[in-house]
Amino acid sequence: MFKRILVANRGEIALRIFRACRELGIESVAVYSEADRGAAYLEMADEAYCIGPAKASDSYLKIDRIISAAEVGNVQAIHPGYGFLAENSHFAEVCRDCDITFIGPTPEAMSMLGDKNSARKMARAAKVPTVPGSEGLIENEAQAMQLAPKLGFPVLVKASAGGGGRGMRVALNELALRSALQQAQAEAEAAFGSAEIYLEKYVELPRHVEVQVIADMHGNAVHLWERDCTMQRRHQKLIEESPAPNLSDETRKAICESAVRLVKLAKYHNAGTVEFIVDKNGNFYFIEMNARIQVEHPVTEMVTGIDLIKSQILVAAGEPLPFKQKDIVLDGCAMECRINAEDPEKNFRPTPGQISRIVPPGGFGVRFDSHVHVGYTVSPYYDSMIGKLIVHQPTRAEAIACMKRALRELRIEGIKTTIPLQEKILNHAAFIEHSVDTTFIERTWTQH
Repeated sequence: MFKRILVANRGEIALRIFRACRELGIESVAVYSEADRGAAYLEMADEAYCIGPAKASDSYLKIDRIISAAEVGNVQAIHPGYGFLAENSHFAEVCRDCDITFIGPTPEAMSMLGDKNSARKMARAAKVPTVPGSEGLIENEAQAMQLAPKLGFPVLVKASAGGGGRGMRVALNELALRSALQQAQAEAEAAFGSAEIYLEKYVELPRHVEVQVIADMHGNAVHLWERDCTMQRRHQKLIEESPAPNLSDETRKAICESAVRLVKLAKYHNAGTVEFIVDKNGNFYFIEMNARIQVEHPVTEMVTGIDLIKSQILVAAGEPLPFKQKDIVLDGCAMECRINAEDPEKNFRPTPGQISRIVPPGGFGVRFDSHVHVGYTVSPYYDSMIGKLIVHQPTRAEAIACMKRALRELRIEGIKTTIPLQEKILNHAAFIEHSVDTTFIERTWTQH
């Protein structure tokens, strides 16, 4: 087992990992930028090192500085959290070259599954349904113009690298496709350093369902059931829940087993998430895999009783999974609201600033994962998420009622947050009945 772990991240996820390390009897080492200097959550680590200025490109994304901190801190492993370098295969490779365990998949598995084009090929080999589209990368405009009518408009232009909706454009006709190709390539090149794209049939009004998986280095791989992440805006999730509502038992079984087949074929180990879209007829299609822990992992923890961060650490240390597939039972319903420092009334404009008051909610089945406190300044340099409100109840109806109550209890003053919008969503008949799709928020609210 590791004696010391460096956490190459910040905020809520760093605090989450510090806590898991403490419970496992492992010392933790934090890194921080100048913008995060003095943050209270850093006190939960055993040591902390400054790695640069506020900009992520000068601190949290600086591989050499993180490795230097790891060597000074005398750690045996690095946990990347999510975001920043979590899916950077070069970083994972540097860790291995420095004889530091990267708490995640191998660089080879990360590269293969992180590239959407190679991941689609792997999915097909594992007999996992994929969205109809180009067999490989689109080499030129003429190739795209020839394929699109065969797929049938609308079509989706997607970057092969990266995620988060960047390098992705919908084209309703040939004229729009020409523009979409240029825009997607330019955005992908700027965001990921790669302009490679491919083409897919655009599945209209889909749901977003993802499967949590974890695999050890002894050939064991399991799923921890699925999460529904349909409530999103511009591919950024606002509300997640497990199990996915209005999903038949047959589809649930098939989608989860498909995810396990994929990770086994890829010889993947550690935690990961296999993402799918589900059409109005219940057909599901693989879209990508996130080779890291997800923001919404607490939803799965609540319905399975399995601590995913501890499991990640144990698997990285070479331990076999302590549970088998038959041991993982869905218990009740869990739901998570991502609390972001954004103003939904002004097109979700970020609202950095100082928090003057915060009152976290409590009660049966309520969990609030956050690193912020009174006097904390939300920085403009990083992601706007300031906390995650999670509830766990026997049924979905009870989970919705509990979340509504908890959101009313949660008081955050000094900045605007997404709480008012999330309260509206939870009261909307379409959400309650779950007759929604991934465009629901844009269609319902953002035009106002």
